[in-house]
Parts: sequence; structure tokens; C-alpha cells
Amino acid sequence: MVLQDHFRPPLSVRRHWHAFHNAWATYIASDLNAKLPEGYFAEPNVQFGIEIDVAAFEESLPELENPETVIHLPIDFPNNWLPPPAQTVPFLSTANTVQVSIFNTEAGPVLAGTIELVSPANKARSTHRDAFVSKCETYLRQGIGLVIVDVVTGRKANLHNELLIRLARGSASPFEADLYATAYRPIERDGKQCLDIWQEKLAVGCALPALPLWLRGDICLAVELNNIYDRTCREHRIAVTSA
Repeated sequence: MVLQDHFRPPLSVRRHWHAFHNAWATYIASDLNAKLPEGYFAEPNVQFGIEIDVAAFEESLPELENPETVIHLPIDFPNNWLPPPAQTVPFLSTANTVQVSIFNTEAGPVLAGTIELVSPANKARSTHRDAFVSKCETYLRQGIGLVIVDVVTGRKANLHNELLIRLARGSASPFEADLYATAYRPIERDGKQCLDIWQEKLAVGCALPALPLWLRGDICLAVELNNIYDRTCREHRIAVTSA
């Protein structure tokens, strides 16, 4: 299955995009739950007009002997699946914060990584774009791995580039793409904080890529967007449409 245009005819008049994205987020979470190690789980959070995301949580921090250990999942991926990042930029994480947090006595789950599916509302107005970018910036400054997937046609805002302007202060190269999927890994190397970035152009009529989702504990999961998209289309009885 190749990417279709869910926001313009003919498909937009046959299926509701928000129903499809709801299901897509659910199947992404299901796919992650089949790969995540013990103590982690993923769940979708869909609030139309605000956000569509899939979050991976850890219920207890695993004690890793080697903090640089990378776990490639699923294990049937070739050893060289993970490509080098498209760019690495200087990045200042939030080492010191002042906040008031309220927890229950059962010590609930801790956010470890998140996948954001961009909605039309995220790109509609400058205030909405700012809110989306601010949320993503907060994740990354807290050391939380992030993937952004933007398949929204008709609105040209590039939220990835707006995020880089916030984070890299001019040291990052802009990514010329209307549709894209990007992954981010906050990491410390040689005593310096930096941000690894993977970026893939998307296009209607083309297959979707696989991207790395980095979790706290240096765990890396392959987010197989095309396989999950294909499953979502099958479940919703969406056939390939001609351009």
C-alpha cells in the first residue's frame, strides 16, 4: 500500500480522515506493544483539533549495565537497518527545571517516547503551530525521543523546520518537504548535548519509511509506518485510488 491523500477527493469524500488517523494511531500503539521490552507499554491519545499521538511509557526504570546499549527491534531487521542521522545539531536539554508535579502513591508511568501524527488543525494557524512545536520542544528538552509524521496535504507549513528553528538557533539545515516523517534523539556525546535527526520526505503514491523511535534507556524501536498504514487501510476497506 502506498500513501494516499486522505484530505482531498476522491478519498476525502469516501472516508473521514479523523477516523483513519484514530485507527492508525491505535495500530501504531499495538505494533509498538508487540516490540517493547518488559515494563514498557504504548497507548494512543487522540484529541482532534489538538493532537494525535502515540506515547510509549515505562512503568519502572530498567537498570541497564551499559547505558549506551542499543536494542534493535524487531530482531529480524538487518543489523544495518538503522541509517545514520541526516544531521546532528547542538542542543541544550533541560537539566534544571522548577515545576510542581502531582503523583499518586502508586507511582504512575513515566513518558519514554512519543509519536505525533500531524492533524490539519496543527498547521491551520500560527497559534496552533506554535502550540504543537512547543509541545515537541518540551519532549526533546526533557530527553524524550520523538517521531513526527505529517501526511496533511493542502497546508504547506513545515512543523519540523519550525521546531529546528526553536532548537538549533540557525545551526540546522532546513528540510524542504511538504510531507515528511522525522525522528529525533536527544543524546550526550563527548560531554556535549546534541540532537540526532532522521528525516524522510513523504509523497502521495509512494511507500512510507521506517523510522527509529528512541526511548529512555537508549532503547530503539523500528516504527514500520508502511506496514501499519497498510493494515489500517485494509481494516478500513480502503483500496488504492488512482490520482
